[in-house]
Amino acid sequence: MMTERIWIVIAGLLVGASAVLLWLDNLSAAFVTGTLGVVAWFLSYRSQLRAGMADEESKERHDSLTDLEDTDEN
Repeated sequence: MMTERIWIVIAGLLVGASAVLLWLDNLSAAFVTGTLGVVAWFLSYRSQLRAGMADEESKERHDSLTDLEDTDEN
């Protein structure tokens, strides 16, 4: 969860810096900075998906172990 927030903060800072560079009429630097901001946002999204998948996988393992314990008792 912490990794996701870090990427979101970085993305926000880069997009803000891109807006300032655009205002200062430095188009190439604004484009590069904005692109890096979008990449940081995608990395945040990727971290969220990986965390969700890990949670589901651990839940499935727990459920399968619980099922095995139930069948062993019978």
